[in-house]
Amino acid sequence: MPLRHFLFLRNYETAMSGGNGFISFEGIEGSGKSTQSRVLAEYLRSKGRQVVETAEPGGTDTGSKIRKLLLEPGNVIDPLAELLLYYASRAQLLKEVILPALQNNQVVITDRFTDSTVAYQGYARGIDLNVINTLNNLVVPDTMPQLTILLDFDVEEGLSRNRKAMKEDRFELEAVEFHRRVRNGFQKIAEQEPDRVKIVDASQSPDAVSRRIIEIVDELWH
Repeated sequence: MPLRHFLFLRNYETAMSGGNGFISFEGIEGSGKSTQSRVLAEYLRSKGRQVVETAEPGGTDTGSKIRKLLLEPGNVIDPLAELLLYYASRAQLLKEVILPALQNNQVVITDRFTDSTVAYQGYARGIDLNVINTLNNLVVPDTMPQLTILLDFDVEEGLSRNRKAMKEDRFELEAVEFHRRVRNGFQKIAEQEPDRVKIVDASQSPDAVSRRIIEIVDELWH
């Protein structure tokens, strides 16, 4: 095991017991991840926590360049190439942002992480989940979020919400059936890991969604 991961693991349990840790937000396009991750970060800061916010793909200079390649409409990318680009961005984010923050007992909140890869590239694109698991073991060994908030939302409503916000990238241009497979993939992940992945109904008002997320976090870190 690389020394940096050994040092991370040694400090990880201490970080968790102190109420600090790693939280991811997941969900389909337009489900409100970015908004809700910001609200939670502000809440935790009001409670005296040190919080680092990030997002995938991106979060670093290198990751931002990869993000442009992945999301820019018109770019035609082979599914395997797409998968590897995501992991290149993730490896850089882990080294530059996530591991240092967790080792300093800070809370890390990320808008998307490995579950998105499983849902989008695995369940929706059809890449063998064993390939994705192998990459997880190589790139992010033992670095799963302590808590994942899955914002569950109707696919067509989510896409409509993003169109109204003038947001359009490669994934939003995919067929509705692609996004249904993504949503089903997220739901399967939640079924398989109910202790980590908590489903929140994102069809409620933003304030109601925020209250439910805060309840979940407070219950975990009571």
